[in-house]
Amino acid sequence: MAISARNTLSGTVKEIKRGMVTATVKVDIGGGNVITSSITLEAAEELGVAEGKPINVVIKASDVMLATD
Repeated sequence: MAISARNTLSGTVKEIKRGMVTATVKVDIGGGNVITSSITLEAAEELGVAEGKPINVVIKASDVMLATD
């Protein structure tokens, strides 16, 4: 896979919740960290997303926010 995005993380699909139109995919990226992504159900099926399967997380955001207590 070649991609211009610089914010990529490798992980393993931990959980998939399928809805009527979208799928919520939880990806374990290690160190106790999990990233959740919402994608179309069609995309999840086309990509072959399955629990336990390795996957890459690509993050594209125009803003990155920080917060403290």
